[in-house]
Amino acid sequence: MQQSHLDDLFAFIRFPSVSTEPRHKDDVAACAAWLAGKLTAIGLQAQIHATPGHPIVTARNVHKPGRKTVMIYGHYDVQPVDPVNEWTNPPFEPVVRDGVIYARGSTDNKGQILGHVLGVGETVKEKGDVPVNLIFLIEGEEEVGSKNLEAFLTANRDLLKCDIIAISDTGMVARDTPTFTYGLRGIAAMELRVSGPSTDLHSGIYGGAVMNPATAIARIVASLHGPDGRVAVPGFYDDVVDLQTWEREAWQKLPFGDREIQSVTGVPELFGEAGYSNVERTWARPTAEVNGIWGGFQGTGSKTVIPREAFAKLTFRLVPNQRPADVMAKVRAHLEKHTPPGIRLEITVGHSGEPYATDPHSDFGKAAQRALATAFPGRELALIREGGSIPIVNTFKRVLGVETLLLGLALPDCRAHAPDENFPVENFVAGIRLNRALLEELAK
Repeated sequence: MQQSHLDDLFAFIRFPSVSTEPRHKDDVAACAAWLAGKLTAIGLQAQIHATPGHPIVTARNVHKPGRKTVMIYGHYDVQPVDPVNEWTNPPFEPVVRDGVIYARGSTDNKGQILGHVLGVGETVKEKGDVPVNLIFLIEGEEEVGSKNLEAFLTANRDLLKCDIIAISDTGMVARDTPTFTYGLRGIAAMELRVSGPSTDLHSGIYGGAVMNPATAIARIVASLHGPDGRVAVPGFYDDVVDLQTWEREAWQKLPFGDREIQSVTGVPELFGEAGYSNVERTWARPTAEVNGIWGGFQGTGSKTVIPREAFAKLTFRLVPNQRPADVMAKVRAHLEKHTPPGIRLEITVGHSGEPYATDPHSDFGKAAQRALATAFPGRELALIREGGSIPIVNTFKRVLGVETLLLGLALPDCRAHAPDENFPVENFVAGIRLNRALLEELAK
């Protein structure tokens, strides 16, 4: 690998492009400008597009008749770094330890998208052009729900017309295991607020006479699951498409299972819906998760109050053919039914995204698999679904009418969204190889 490639990645990472924090607005804009400059430097025509939020960067080569048009999507914004004291090194000062890059954004998504950029740069330098009509679309709001991207796609539908889209923002099941992801879970989010008394109450004077909102939120949240791990919301599974036989058989052979999940998560024991393996639970079964729950006194020591309100944040991961609006309606009815007397429940619905699935055996899917085989020679390919959500892939399909190839390079222990996020140097190099092979294969 050229040292200049690693230098480019480090320069990219050093921008604290945290899209959710207003104090980093200028940093996000500076990162977009750097990226546009890099795309221009490798021979593409780059442009920065202002949005009501953070900029979108596009770049393209000279498009020629008779060639396939390929869009490569990624994002340059990153997650917040808190808790910062749990980082081994400052999060925006990348370091390499034992062949692994540690920094915020190293894997999600700067390392992965820059691999594509540098792959194109190498091809253009060597051959003068890439073998396809190319479009880069790299946004600065993926970590806050891509809230301005759909409007941009709709307004620029003709400019962004393409045959296929490639994204490297997913993962590999194990080191040196080329992985093609053909499905993603959808997501639906909500926040709960429960209230009872008009003010905090003395727990000695009023305890036993009123329902405690903190107790109420615990009961409401606990009602979401049965003891076997199955979601207890009536009708939750009505539209779920179960796994195909070939999927279950293929996943059983993967170098990733219970031991690896337990090792990465650090839990003493795994738990989930009965009747499915843990891989199946995380990739192909829907879930209800509590992302936060709070209420009452949080300071040091004791304060004997009954809090006037309590809160919880929930997300639901969805699979084909579940629809977020339908699931939210069923969940709302369930939560209202399980709200104790003397408590008011307020539900605020948050962001959502449809589940996604494409045919891994399509012509484009086979081309992607050949590219992965070239990038990781001699390694057995894994065909998987993934438990996370990338709502924009459904937006691409709806607005542009195009399928997406998900070719991830992140390892299971990459710690994306957590302290000590990391990305192996060898995967960064493989991403450059993958881009070059992918464009060649898609051109055929």
